Amino acid sequence: MMIDIFGGITLPLDRWGLILGKLVLAGALGALIGYEREAHGQAAGFRTNILVALGACLMMMLSVEMEVKYRHLTQLSVVRLDPSRIASYAIASMGFLGAGAIIKGRGTVRGLTTAASLWMVTGLGLCVGAGYYAPAVIVTFLSLALLSTLGHKFARTICKDLHSVLEIKCHCPLTTLRNIRNVLEMYGVRILTVNCSRNMEDGLATYRLRLLSKDDIPRAQIMGDLLQLEGLESLSWGEADVP
Repeated sequence: MMIDIFGGITLPLDRWGLILGKLVLAGALGALIGYEREAHGQAAGFRTNILVALGACLMMMLSVEMEVKYRHLTQLSVVRLDPSRIASYAIASMGFLGAGAIIKGRGTVRGLTTAASLWMVTGLGLCVGAGYYAPAVIVTFLSLALLSTLGHKFARTICKDLHSVLEIKCHCPLTTLRNIRNVLEMYGVRILTVNCSRNMEDGLATYRLRLLSKDDIPRAQIMGDLLQLEGLESLSWGEADVP
């Protein structure tokens, strides 16, 4: 039995069933990834991942169907067809959507995992559209394992370098700076650069210290020790750009 939808391609009923099955599978795999992202408060969540997976699957099926439709043409034809071009552009254009999920702070970049998941979901849709069902399902569950609590716990075991800036206002600048250096070195915090300015009216010196440490340092405890130093008026500790 042949079915013609919207006066377009006429295909047997089982082919339309296969097309519908591919779209449902692609949407379901995208929904699994999207649900995990949505649960973690990411902007690119449930609906976004479903749409990405469905769109990629549709473009892949279009690529395959174009090759079938024009395979009868010979080398003498003016038509030049490369079935992989639509799929390759789908992957390349995903970079624009992924860039929208990335937020750059002063010292950190957030959203890279969500951007990578969107790129991966595009690949899932392309695989389903091309008929590579098993690899798509396997990659989906591997990705869910990486994005789950277990993956977060493993990532937290990695101690990363942390660049920060400590700004201090104090009296007796030389003595205070020496004491501050001793406290920081006790916790394994390195001072990379020191900038100093002095207000002649109130006699306060302002030090801006660029620091390098590991991200697992007890920052609250360090600040508590610093606040106990004599001659210290105020301090602030914030993120710094990664050089």
